[in-house]
Amino acid sequence: MLSDIVIIAQYFWISEASARMKSVSSSFRSSIQLTMKLFFSIALVVTIAGFIQAQTPSPSPLPYSAQTLTDLVRLQEAALQSDYALRQTRYLTNNIGPRLSGSAQAARAVEYVAEEMRREGFEVRLQKLMVPVWVRGAESGEVVEFPGMAPGTTQKIVLTALGGSISTPASGLVGEVVVVEDYEELSRLGREKVAGKIVLFNKRFDRQLASSGFGLAAYGQAVQYRFGGAMAAAPLGAIGVLVRSAGGSQNRLAHTGSMGYADGVPKIPAAAVSSEDADLLEHLVSEGKTRVKIVLTSRTLPDAPSHNVIADLIGSERPDEVVVVGGHLDSWDLGTGALDDAAGIAVSMQVLELVKRLGLRPKRTIRFVAFMNEENGGAGGRAYFDEVKGKLETQFAAIESDLGASRPLGVLFAGKSEALRFIEPLSRILSRQGASMLQLQAGGVGADIGPLTQAGVPSLAPYFNQQTYFNYHHTAADTFDKVDRKELAELGSLVAVLAYGLANVEGPLPR
Repeated sequence: MLSDIVIIAQYFWISEASARMKSVSSSFRSSIQLTMKLFFSIALVVTIAGFIQAQTPSPSPLPYSAQTLTDLVRLQEAALQSDYALRQTRYLTNNIGPRLSGSAQAARAVEYVAEEMRREGFEVRLQKLMVPVWVRGAESGEVVEFPGMAPGTTQKIVLTALGGSISTPASGLVGEVVVVEDYEELSRLGREKVAGKIVLFNKRFDRQLASSGFGLAAYGQAVQYRFGGAMAAAPLGAIGVLVRSAGGSQNRLAHTGSMGYADGVPKIPAAAVSSEDADLLEHLVSEGKTRVKIVLTSRTLPDAPSHNVIADLIGSERPDEVVVVGGHLDSWDLGTGALDDAAGIAVSMQVLELVKRLGLRPKRTIRFVAFMNEENGGAGGRAYFDEVKGKLETQFAAIESDLGASRPLGVLFAGKSEALRFIEPLSRILSRQGASMLQLQAGGVGADIGPLTQAGVPSLAPYFNQQTYFNYHHTAADTFDKVDRKELAELGSLVAVLAYGLANVEGPLPR
């Protein structure tokens, strides 16, 4: 029996969003539901959590040999002392910069990571795939009419185009602002009060929830309007959409991310405004007629070729069985993608580097995958799955790091509960660095390995305290200075222990 299991039901935003979307078109609902599944596999209706302090002995046969347990402690200590992941994160962010799919920086990142892994002596290949190419261009916003304005003046607002948005006319888009909190309020206003106007979705990010460590839940409540706002407002005649930034920043930063269009629904420009400017617009609209001018020069180009980077450390006994470890190489273009997700790439690269440097020999192959296009399409995760779906028995387990680089508290696990006994010994080792919590997650733990998870491959991810991550996520503030060396080392240690442990577990994992 598992020891000290606590079952927690966390009701996320999907149930609330579904109820509110009953009045909109079926095409809109299906688009939202598809995107929820793609981008937020972690944020499910109910998350079943088992927090395990791992104090009872595992039943026989033992899942790990004494030598493996000794090697895992060595690996953990080496990772906690290593600066390899820090150096790789620094280079990906400071030297290469933002890596939006289809950009020159994304292509350079592919080259660089492949070069580094070859230099370390691993078998490396590039898996070709096609990615969307969206170019942000210039963007600006200002309030051009509002109660109490001094003649001949305007007020600047901080905004950023949402990924995939069409452009405004070259001269800009000018319209009166109507403010709503949610889809239900928009529906109540109806076409009469929305047509010809710019809709501001003013759903606030719950900072109190985030400060309690549940940043992902707070994000889930707010981000639905970023993706679905244009699809909901356009059928009512709106000419544009503004969305309150789906993040916790209080530094007048706008938060970008993907938005969606639906077949048969007019496409209208969409941008996010900082929380401060959303407050400003809400106040001005409450006093009287308020108009804004938005200029977006974003454009979508034809899909372009790109690559996943795959590097293998071949197993000594079961080389055909693979433990995948990785993150996504692309990033949004406002910052340099340090937390999202250069750090995840770097700690995954470090797994192979450390294991080789220490002279350890995993029984199974440890496969590093730098996935491309997680942020605005998911092509990398799908391409990898399509390659292995005919031989899923070879995919022993999958690990993804993609929720920042703060101190990990433990491990998220998606799979059969019977497999938890194989993870418990790893949790005991991780307890030495304060990361012993093991949470059983229904549905999935990451977007890129999501197709593997749904096909039954046991999947794992670091479990973070999410208090501050969404202050930087998808903003211009996601830069290298936000990476703490000690916390990154702890993340690298956790990922290394998981990957090497699973590569050496005795017998198959239940699936």
